[in-house]
Amino acid sequence: MQNNVLILDFGSQYTQLIARRVRELNIYCEIHPYNNLPENVSDFKAVILSGSPFSVRSEDAPHPDLSEIRGKKPLLAVCYGAQYLAHFSGGEVAPSNTREYGRANLSFVQEGEVFFESIGKGSQVWMSHSDTIKKLPTGGVRLASTGDVENAAYKIENEDTYAIQFHPEVYHSTDGKQLLDNFLIKIAGVQPDWTPDSFVDTTVAELKEKIGDDKVVLGLSGGVDSTVAAVLLHKAIGENLHCIFVNNGLLRKNEFSDVLKQYEGMGLNVKGVDASARFLDALAGESDPEGKRKIIGKIFIEVFDDESHKIDDAKWLGQGTIYPDVIESISVNGPSATIKSHHNVGGLPDFMKLKVVEPLRMLFKDEVRRVGASMGIDPELLGRHPFPGPGLAIRILGDITADKVAILQEVDAIFINGLKEDGLYDKVWQAGAILLPVQSVGVMGDERTYENCVALRAVESTDGMTADWVNLPYEFLQKTSNAIINRVKGVNRVVYDISSKPPATIEWE
Repeated sequence: MQNNVLILDFGSQYTQLIARRVRELNIYCEIHPYNNLPENVSDFKAVILSGSPFSVRSEDAPHPDLSEIRGKKPLLAVCYGAQYLAHFSGGEVAPSNTREYGRANLSFVQEGEVFFESIGKGSQVWMSHSDTIKKLPTGGVRLASTGDVENAAYKIENEDTYAIQFHPEVYHSTDGKQLLDNFLIKIAGVQPDWTPDSFVDTTVAELKEKIGDDKVVLGLSGGVDSTVAAVLLHKAIGENLHCIFVNNGLLRKNEFSDVLKQYEGMGLNVKGVDASARFLDALAGESDPEGKRKIIGKIFIEVFDDESHKIDDAKWLGQGTIYPDVIESISVNGPSATIKSHHNVGGLPDFMKLKVVEPLRMLFKDEVRRVGASMGIDPELLGRHPFPGPGLAIRILGDITADKVAILQEVDAIFINGLKEDGLYDKVWQAGAILLPVQSVGVMGDERTYENCVALRAVESTDGMTADWVNLPYEFLQKTSNAIINRVKGVNRVVYDISSKPPATIEWE
């Protein structure tokens, strides 16, 4: 049996964190919408039900089909999942007297339970629910309580079914990782054998079998994802991989030449294509963020189509799609409201006769870095901050012009180089500058100016799904602001973005 874990998503903002915690145990897992179960449920060794913004008492509450899971496989129900099992199996769920949200501590833990091994009274957990379980389901046995929540955890007799009303996946639950370890390894018997080295070995073998002697064309960006994808594919098919690095005119300052130099000596077959004029012409007059993304995606496809025709018998398009891209493009309730479209998710137009290969589509960003390190990729390259596929187009709010790009490239270079010089770059997950559609009055010398405002953004994160703004030293911000205003013609005001994700996003568009 596979050592895989299935996570059923009921729409919780924390679902991806569950997957991350499981992966940290060196256990492979996949997220699937609760209403779109994989055909091969039997291949999974354990199942986790996520939380949900819904109430089990509402008419539109998610109703999973657990007929192939409940009682047949070890099952862990988190928050909504725990309430669902209670509500529809002889228990009772009712509104809480007070909304149960935030930190709490276990006031009772049933002794001798493997599920709570190495977790005792006083352990901090994180609650996030407005309903509570008043009566346990048929066969339910209470395992833990907090001061306000009597049935914080329970199990079902004669089943490997466990349920908790708190969230073990968030950092605020201090023993959450231990709880998942107890359930997955000790109770479900899942083997923690999913490591970067094993991923490389398995993926290279799969790519060899899938691609054979076909040729693959892959778009390099200079970023971590596309580089690791390229090295994986190169391990599998060697010279049959043809890498293309496109200058879309929206890269960082000198990035086109710098990245091409970076790839020299890596053994990759790389061609640089300068299509900057083509992109900027197509973007002229477009201010809508989604419109900009779609234009850039369309031109990328056209450029790749042009270049792939120059490669005899190219059959595949390689992409550096990673798991958050995939998950954010799926909804548990059908098409969801678009926050932003992912330029590398969603398939190819009919006219492009290439099949898609995405060797990283099941990895989170930090896992991509670990896989890259296991293959000996330069740590400096692996440590690069994420950079959006549409580039500076979504950091220039409003329409795009060559002059605006030039201004932002200069500002960005001062900011990023300053972070590196002051030893701050590696302490930041992602940083960049945003050119605002705002002009403000300033004074330079004895003259009045009316010029652009730029915002600096620096966040810390583990995987980009949540992020906090970085408290950069005032001295650094002061030095950077002075350098930008003094050296970049057209900018007379600098601000610093102190918004976290959520509710804000990392990028402004």
